[in-house]
Amino acid sequence: MAQMTSETHDPPGAEADAPGPHRRRLRMVTVIATFGGLLFGYDTGVINGALPYMAEDLGLTAFTEGLVTSSLLLGAALGAMLGGRLSDRRGRRKNILMLAVLFFVGALACTFAPNTAIMVVARFVLGIAVGGASVTVPTYLAEVSPAERRGRIVTQNELMIVSGQLLAFTFNAGIAAVAGDAADVWRWMLVVATLPAVALWLGMLVMPESPRWLASKDRFADALTVLKQVRTAQRAETEMGEVKQLALEDKQSQTGGWSDLATPWIRKLVLIGVGIAVIQQITGVNSIMYYGTQILTDAGFDTNSALAANIANGVISVLATFVGIYLLGKVNRRPMLLIGQLGTTSALLLIGVFSLVLPEGEPRAYVILSLTVTFLAF
Repeated sequence: MAQMTSETHDPPGAEADAPGPHRRRLRMVTVIATFGGLLFGYDTGVINGALPYMAEDLGLTAFTEGLVTSSLLLGAALGAMLGGRLSDRRGRRKNILMLAVLFFVGALACTFAPNTAIMVVARFVLGIAVGGASVTVPTYLAEVSPAERRGRIVTQNELMIVSGQLLAFTFNAGIAAVAGDAADVWRWMLVVATLPAVALWLGMLVMPESPRWLASKDRFADALTVLKQVRTAQRAETEMGEVKQLALEDKQSQTGGWSDLATPWIRKLVLIGVGIAVIQQITGVNSIMYYGTQILTDAGFDTNSALAANIANGVISVLATFVGIYLLGKVNRRPMLLIGQLGTTSALLLIGVFSLVLPEGEPRAYVILSLTVTFLAF
């Protein structure tokens, strides 16, 4: 998952942003760009409900089920590695436009995949889009936003990710309830993802480029024009100096390399950053997001009930994200991380214990559901 960004202070000499057309323009930029987060969430969450039907239709084994699921993650790793470099070279806006095309092509290929091999390749392509969006969209939002609103705007992408997962769970349950007996019901679940991909592509056609990226290419007049679209004219002029300075610092920072890790404070920061990212992934959140329906089915729900119950996982993710965004400005990060880690570890441990000791039936099913909800809350 992408990291939440904290609030920052006003840039020197910049007055609080006044109401006006530029505020509406900024809201539009935020809404359109965060469709990338929505697609991230939908495409990672839709497999949760589609997999049981897909497994039957494509004849998936336990191994190929895992391959279909994990191929998106492999693609996401590649997309995340390439996304930053491509957006630095081509621009944030152009990169998001390209990612929208990949989202559309990947979702369409998954929808019409006739066999496991093509499904794995299609999911890998979709993963590249997911990984690219995870690094490009927050960067674009941060570089377009005014400093005092940057944290709130960037964290809206986090909210759109979990909202996309909630939409996936909801559509899965609704489509299964209407057409659950159809052999290709899973294809309808997957094809829905093409709609926000089209919306993202069309919307980004009329969105501005990042002013900071334009400045990094010495296109200062274009950068100022963009700033005047999302700031007052006076503030745009004031911020232009800061944007030029940041562009210069970015160019100087590109001279760094692996040798910088010999510096103790840099090495410590890198280890902390990588360590938090690793811990975030090995908590088991992907097992709930990708296999939640199967976990609930094994716990005692029938397929349709499991799909409906799984919506609760999406709802709690959205609510917990709201709480997390609120607490960012109120509580230190370290206690939040420690409490979250303790909560997720305890919930996963209890899921394993109760799955083993409780007999099959409704009581076990609801206990497991309550624990998955608790896990996602942390």
